[in-house]
Amino acid sequence: MHVVFKKQNSYIAKKQNMADKEKIQLEYVINCSPKVLYNRLSTASGLAEWFADDVRVQGKKFTFIWEGSEQTAEVALHKENKMVRYNWVDDENDYFEFRISQDELTNDVSLIVIDFAEEDEVEETHGLWNAQISDLKHILGS
Repeated sequence: MHVVFKKQNSYIAKKQNMADKEKIQLEYVINCSPKVLYNRLSTASGLAEWFADDVRVQGKKFTFIWEGSEQTAEVALHKENKMVRYNWVDDENDYFEFRISQDELTNDVSLIVIDFAEEDEVEETHGLWNAQISDLKHILGS
């Protein structure tokens, strides 16, 4: 799997086999509508605001650019305002996913991030996602 995170001008890239990895599911409360959040998770311009330095799209393929390095993922699943899954092109079994849920009673919106990490990198991966989602919340004013 490839995961590259922006974190205070330093970038961390990892490539590994998903079979050796542990599934991580993180949930964040985001103060915005599902539609606005989905736009930041599913469009090149939205992802470029918080996830990568730049994002190019050609059909279903998204090329993420971090300090000159590029990695390409393809939209494998999506449901408008609900979820989007990106499969890394060089390993279709390797993916990361964003799910949006809205509480029926409170209308609170949550973002669920699904990713994979080796057992000894789970804590680091949590920290990297926390930093990324912090950037996303800042962009959204959340």
